[in-house]
Amino acid sequence: MGLFQTIRREANTLLTLQRVKKWTGDIEAESTNLVPDDFESVVDKYPNNVAWRFEEELTTYAEMDALANKIANWALGLGLQPGDAVALFMENRPEYVSFWYGLSKIGVVVGLINHNLTDNALAHCVNIADAKLILTGEDQDEAIRSADGLFEGDPKIWTYGGKEGNDLSAALAGTSDTRPSRDHRAHLRAKDLCLYVYTSGTTGLPKAAKLPHLRVQGMMRSFIGTNKITSRDRVYITLPLYHGTGGLCGVGQALMTGASIILRKRFSASAFWDDATDYGATAIVYIGELCRYLVNSPPHPKERAHTIRTGFGNGLRPDIWEEFLTRFNIPHVCEFYGSTEGNVSFLGFDGKVGAVGRIPSYLEKSVFGHVAFVKFDIVEEQPIRGNDGFCIPAMPGEPGEAIGKVGEDARTRFEGYNDEAATKKKILRDVFEKGDMWFRTGDLMSKDEEGYIYFIDRIGDTFRWKGENVATNEVAEYVAKAPGIATANVYGVSVPGTDGRAGMAAITTDGEVDYDGLYAWISEHLPKYAIPLFIRVQKQADTTGTFKYRKVELVEEGFNPELIDEPIWYYDPDTDKYEPLTIDAHETILSGAVKF
Repeated sequence: MGLFQTIRREANTLLTLQRVKKWTGDIEAESTNLVPDDFESVVDKYPNNVAWRFEEELTTYAEMDALANKIANWALGLGLQPGDAVALFMENRPEYVSFWYGLSKIGVVVGLINHNLTDNALAHCVNIADAKLILTGEDQDEAIRSADGLFEGDPKIWTYGGKEGNDLSAALAGTSDTRPSRDHRAHLRAKDLCLYVYTSGTTGLPKAAKLPHLRVQGMMRSFIGTNKITSRDRVYITLPLYHGTGGLCGVGQALMTGASIILRKRFSASAFWDDATDYGATAIVYIGELCRYLVNSPPHPKERAHTIRTGFGNGLRPDIWEEFLTRFNIPHVCEFYGSTEGNVSFLGFDGKVGAVGRIPSYLEKSVFGHVAFVKFDIVEEQPIRGNDGFCIPAMPGEPGEAIGKVGEDARTRFEGYNDEAATKKKILRDVFEKGDMWFRTGDLMSKDEEGYIYFIDRIGDTFRWKGENVATNEVAEYVAKAPGIATANVYGVSVPGTDGRAGMAAITTDGEVDYDGLYAWISEHLPKYAIPLFIRVQKQADTTGTFKYRKVELVEEGFNPELIDEPIWYYDPDTDKYEPLTIDAHETILSGAVKF
């Protein structure tokens, strides 16, 4: 990189950080300014702006606030007090945000529950929040019935458009839409709890992350500066509103600035460009796999006719990054890294392909002094410690676990979960000195000489085979590039008589796959130890509601054809290609006769 380019990059870095600083500021834990105060000030400034466009209906800021006031006054009439919890279990719709915003006006804490959950998982999320009420929508009747008898404390169910529970629409009809007195929350501070947002549950039951007002405020303001959002923008959101990326960062980007949200009940690849073009979207919110679905879709007549100028999200992998921007004519995206509950976050605002952020050397101590990357043992799944008992920093370019030192300011706080045991598992102690305490992200990342940060893999997804570490995300990127393969979800499975775990890829297809030549094709791009030995062909990828691949169930099923009713292929060393995995072939592998 030339001197001029370097100067320009650093100037852009400082300018972007100034924009972020302008919008996020230093939120003090003792501040009396809360999330509902932010919302109300924007409503008062832009009462007639369109806040929501949903299924051809428009909702102004004033109308959004009026419904929030009704919810607050209704809840007061039921006797709810500051600190009480309510479970919000509802499909994407504008009322969703009015409901939790309204309850926050009177200090009630709201649990944003995945609207796809049923049975024990649903009851678990309600129970760990100790919810006094459950607010549902028109799509949740069957799910509520599936959890009948599992809710603790007998929380009353109120439905907005459904049949299971009390009629919330009728109850609100006669309720005042006047703002409740701010006295109901006057004693609260920014450090006090605002929301529970749940982890995705890819490795077990969801955990309830505790989000105080200052955390919610930070998330909602994070991308305003980087994406230069103003009241004239229209932000297209297809992600679920119970999730931090779409429901807090995306919603906040609009509702903290007077901009409009174009909301869809759920993501649709076929409808994406129609919506974006017809409704004049200028910004998008994405998850990496959403981008992959679009890239894998047939050409659409409007895919370059839109007015989208920017976007943000996470999980946009290098193998589709440039194709996504070039094919769809999107000038700028801000890739970020962060978790709802964690204190480690990065913004990749300068467009470096594959990077989730950057730590310039001159900001390493002043801005990112609480972030570190430590050497990690893949087998033991623990950071490596030196002879002195302390963790060892990873070298530039070396994968290590990203950790964040826990402090008291807004940037370094870790509130934990509504489960003390789960909270303790995320804390690493005596890292670089006795008594220090660091948040474990559970992610392997690397930082290069220029300070760019790259996501490698989730801890537990990376595995060892033939004495080598295999990063599932990197392998999946190459497998997904093979002709005929649309998506690839890579994980490790146990093979009797071998050390470590062998690679297996669950794929979906968008054309004919040449299984005779597939192993040879993959071997041109990956070292032998990283090539999946098993291929499972799925009609549809197993993902969470936020498009994260599910792996736990796939790992448990392994490559057993008696448990799996989908086609499986295995690498046969004798033919040097993938062959169909029959029950006989499976037994031969278990006997140790196949030497991988």
